[in-house]
Amino acid sequence: MVAVLVFVVSLGLLAASGTDLQDGGGSVDAAGVLLTALASLPLIARRRWPLAVFLITAAASVALRAVAEPAGPPIGPIVALYFVAAAPGEQRRRTAIALAALLLTGHAIAIAVSEDAFPGTALAFGLLFCGGAWLAGERTRLRSEQLAELRERALRAERDAQRERRLAAAEERIRIARDLHDSAGHAINVILVHAGLGRLRAAEGADVQDTLRTIEDVARDTIADIDGFVGALRDDAPVEGPPGLAALDALLDRQRTAGLDVVTTLSGERQALPPAVDRSAYRILQEALTNAARHGSGSATVDIDLGADCLELTVTNPMGDSVAARADGHGLVGMRERVGLLGGTLTGIARDGRFRLHVRLPYARS
Repeated sequence: MVAVLVFVVSLGLLAASGTDLQDGGGSVDAAGVLLTALASLPLIARRRWPLAVFLITAAASVALRAVAEPAGPPIGPIVALYFVAAAPGEQRRRTAIALAALLLTGHAIAIAVSEDAFPGTALAFGLLFCGGAWLAGERTRLRSEQLAELRERALRAERDAQRERRLAAAEERIRIARDLHDSAGHAINVILVHAGLGRLRAAEGADVQDTLRTIEDVARDTIADIDGFVGALRDDAPVEGPPGLAALDALLDRQRTAGLDVVTTLSGERQALPPAVDRSAYRILQEALTNAARHGSGSATVDIDLGADCLELTVTNPMGDSVAARADGHGLVGMRERVGLLGGTLTGIARDGRFRLHVRLPYARS
């Protein structure tokens, strides 16, 4: 449509002049129509080959100006110049500027020969039209590049967001797996101890209702925890973490019921702890007391210091005769991972028949 419209307008300008330099008539001949077609119809391919289209239309326009005197500016080359400026490619635009200069020079020579005078007005209007077409094309190109850059930024931001979501999901799954290990390990150990205690009491003819009730409660709580963990993994949804140190009394009561004599010392001012520190402290104490019950000789001492900038936990228990506590067990590996994520420190020392675990959890990193 653009090419046909330019062709029709160019024919109108040619007919408006109506001067044939070869035979002095006032009609439009076939050569003029053919050159007008060559100066306009190649615009059909303006988007695919903009520079070639400009070269063809410019050459045909100069030839047309040499054999006829169409009124007005050369519409076809000016439109082609706009699309050259709007197309990407710096080298192409430099070549187009040189060709535009040649176009204006050719038109000026043709007009000077036909009128036998310097075409100052024609050159001024030619510069005006060509410069306007070039500036309009440059503005269109810059806008297209800006839109393309914005789209690329949006796509890149979306890819980054997706990657962050995948990383967050992976970290959440790791946390869930760690919590599942701690919860299930603690529960199985408590159930194991109570099952052995119930068997001994049953053999002695004693009442085992309390022992069975504890086993039932622990199993029910553990099943609820596992259901929550598995549901979160299946639905890719966050899961609520452990209750934190607010549930410390329930944890200690459960251990005492299992036969572990626990003495607790709390120092420092009570305060609202960061959630990550609170949950990690609970899980670390749970694992440490489980290890004390499994590998110790039935007692443990827990010291909790709520400092101004960190939380310090110390769990000390005598080691059993048959199994020595190890500072590189799987439970301690998991605790080190938790502490490392918060920028804290963990030390475990076995000395003089006692195992001492010391954990420092800073508030700032959490």
